[in-house]
Amino acid sequence: MSANREHFSSRLGFILAAAGSAVGIGNLVGFPVSATKNGGGAFLLVYALFVAFICLPVMMAEMAMGRKAQQDPYGAYKTLSGNDKKWSFAGMLAVLTPFMIAVFYMVITVWIFGYLAQTAMGNLDALADPNHFGQFINQSSVFWYMLLVGGIVNLILVGGVKQGIEKAAKFLMPALFVLLIGLVAYVLTLDNAMAGVRYYVIPDFSKMNASVLNGALSQAFFSLSLGMGILMTYASYISKKEDIVGGAKMVAVTDSLVAFIAGLMVLPAIFSFNPATNPDELSESSVSMIFVYLPKILLAIQSDIGYTGASIVAFVFFLLVFFAAITSLVSIIEVPTAALIEEKKVSRKTALMILAGSTGALTVLCTMSFGMVDWLTQFMSYGGAPKSLFDLVYDVFYDTILPLNGLMVCLFVIYRWKKIKLSDELSQGCDGYKGSFTEKYVNFSLSTFIPVILLIIFVNTVATKFFAVSLFGF
Repeated sequence: MSANREHFSSRLGFILAAAGSAVGIGNLVGFPVSATKNGGGAFLLVYALFVAFICLPVMMAEMAMGRKAQQDPYGAYKTLSGNDKKWSFAGMLAVLTPFMIAVFYMVITVWIFGYLAQTAMGNLDALADPNHFGQFINQSSVFWYMLLVGGIVNLILVGGVKQGIEKAAKFLMPALFVLLIGLVAYVLTLDNAMAGVRYYVIPDFSKMNASVLNGALSQAFFSLSLGMGILMTYASYISKKEDIVGGAKMVAVTDSLVAFIAGLMVLPAIFSFNPATNPDELSESSVSMIFVYLPKILLAIQSDIGYTGASIVAFVFFLLVFFAAITSLVSIIEVPTAALIEEKKVSRKTALMILAGSTGALTVLCTMSFGMVDWLTQFMSYGGAPKSLFDLVYDVFYDTILPLNGLMVCLFVIYRWKKIKLSDELSQGCDGYKGSFTEKYVNFSLSTFIPVILLIIFVNTVATKFFAVSLFGF
């Protein structure tokens, strides 16, 4: 452990940075639509229970490992296991996963930035054309947007923990909240907005089934950045005086609150645009909603506030989504950055140059896999359908590997690191933790049903994604 290791300057800085990693594109669009289609308030209740009783213990375990080791995920597994080579795979996977997730997340962030730029130039009518998105992602302009987004991300990361990540989080997260609240306040004044609110919050337990429960748990797990090594890395930048237990709760509450409030923006806007909307027909894909469906809704607002007014609202919306994407992207790339710095003993600038070249090359290839290059577009076939390179990266490293990484964390802290050491670390900065219900629940859940649930999700995802067979009937 380096005595010169950087740390967050405050608990607030850590919470905002960690919340920024959790609050992403899916929170703002995918979650509200998924909730509406799958039981409204019933889905929200189940989601909250999953966050509290399944996700929080895993989050605390990740944070405890990171702070105790004061290292990146690979180093944490290595140090805490006493250089046990059997755990090297878990450590390598915990670094490789965010490296690859950064690739597809960068592609989507570039698209968002492109739409943000287009709204700033007054081209909202073009964005609302259903055919525009397919044309946009195959234009050479996306590579210029890619350079700009890459420059912004590296500018933040090169500043390090305090002057880069923390400073950006302290600006971007409050700005995100202000923009979100402002848009919600405006949208709720639109005609028929309350119809969307009712669909969103009124419980419909008839829609709750095994598939919905699986989706709610997966959404909660992915939304909180679990299994990506982010929380382990960020926790390695906080001191022993900080309260990990309280910090984890704050991050979970912040992430869930943003997702819930976003629903008060998206669903009322949809129902105002089309009062006859059938929620079951809405796409749960954030990409489809952001780039194809919502621009039409934003353009329709011109009947009330004119084209310029609608363009301003659209700009604010895409700025909001861009802020969410950037905070997540920064946290994702920080994991392999920290690993290179600590394991290869290189400077932060050198590590970022290596990652800019490697992730940049893969991002370019994934960007070209939407029709620019045939062999990348038809990269391979599995699950009964042809898949692009982008599809492969997303399916393997986001949909499939995250629950496996979470399972590794559970098994490691309980059976290799041991419960007593986990409790000792979590009690530092949280005087009432030892002997509390929280301690007993965390130790019990991590050693019993949580690993089983994560194993089921992992196995079923592999079977469904790659073999088109659902092993558990959902």
